[in-house]
Amino acid sequence: METFTNFMEQNRRHSRWYEKLLLSYRFNQALGLVIAVLLPALFQWNWNLALEWQVERCITLLGTAVAYLIAIIAVHSLVNFPRTKAFLYIIPFITISYIVMMAVLLSLQIQIETTQIVLSYLIAVLYCSLGYQISTRYRTRKLAVVPFGRVHEFCHDQSVDWRWLEKPDLETMRVDGVVADLRADLDDGWQKFLADCTIHRIPVFNARQIHESITGRVHLDHLYENKFGSLTPSENYEFAKRIIDVFGVLLVLPVVLPIMLATIIIIKRDDPGPAFFNQQRMGFHCRPFKLFKFRSMYMNHEGLGFTSEGEDPRITRVGKVIRKYRIDELPQLFNVLKGDMSLIGPRPESCSLAEWYERDVPFFNYRHVVRPGISGWAQVELGYAAEVEGMTKKLEHDFYYIKNFSFWLDVLIVIRTIKTMLTGFGAR
Repeated sequence: METFTNFMEQNRRHSRWYEKLLLSYRFNQALGLVIAVLLPALFQWNWNLALEWQVERCITLLGTAVAYLIAIIAVHSLVNFPRTKAFLYIIPFITISYIVMMAVLLSLQIQIETTQIVLSYLIAVLYCSLGYQISTRYRTRKLAVVPFGRVHEFCHDQSVDWRWLEKPDLETMRVDGVVADLRADLDDGWQKFLADCTIHRIPVFNARQIHESITGRVHLDHLYENKFGSLTPSENYEFAKRIIDVFGVLLVLPVVLPIMLATIIIIKRDDPGPAFFNQQRMGFHCRPFKLFKFRSMYMNHEGLGFTSEGEDPRITRVGKVIRKYRIDELPQLFNVLKGDMSLIGPRPESCSLAEWYERDVPFFNYRHVVRPGISGWAQVELGYAAEVEGMTKKLEHDFYYIKNFSFWLDVLIVIRTIKTMLTGFGAR
């Protein structure tokens, strides 16, 4: 039995002590503190840090340590979501974290050692960038698949090295985990195999959850509980999110008001008529509300009740530009202040479309359990998908957002929204 145990534990990839150490998040976090914070301080102050313990040095050392840790924790929290590469967020987050730290200390009129902060910042960027670049070579997941149930629907993404099993035995295979449809009717041999894997710390994943973690979508066959086992999103975060929304809008309004004023003038010069467009949308708790947008279509131009594929003759010349860079959405900041919307959430649908969708997906109205948003998970993943053709994928992304309703997912959506506004991704 002991021989079997030792052999099976070797089937887990990166199970050797040095592999666990080098790929450990905690170890690399601690090593980064030493390399990026402590070493530059020791070199700069000629290794007399303990002997010449000055207040400025202590505060600077503590500030750089906090800035480094906040940046690393933020990046680590974001990479848990689908299609998020840590390397792309390292430099921005470390930069912002160090700048904010310096701004706070200077605003408190605390003397700081600028050289230490600059050296720590440069070393942190270099260490983390190289570390993540090297580690990604070993991060491609290798997953063994139990070939029963609906696993063929979920286990096909090319970013994973799938190893399909023919019998309940890993043999000499080293994998990151085993994937199975836990709702399938597995015989005693396969169930014993999954139990043995779990006992010997080889992770066993539900195929459906693996699919969600890779694609950022939830299948629409039934409702799914969140990680707390409930259908209701966190009410504590919901309250905090409302406060963040209000302060966020008040913070950006001085910047966007001149842009909005210029947009009003340009719209009216391009095509006579009102600059704003109002439409009834289905909102929070299935309450209809009036959504504000800049008008991007010609007046009295008949068409479909949704944005279609290809060129839409209803859209004005100015409308094409403001849609591409999402400027037409700016008036919705006032919807956020009113409480109709949030900055981040599922996009609100028109009341007629909402009723139509519900005929195909009986629990469609569940997406209204959170406030609709100016930007959302479906928008940053799919772009400006046409409502009819892209309905299923949009809903799958919306339900993923509700299931994973959290601060860090909102942060990721904000980052991707900024990228969308700068690049015009997915515009129609």
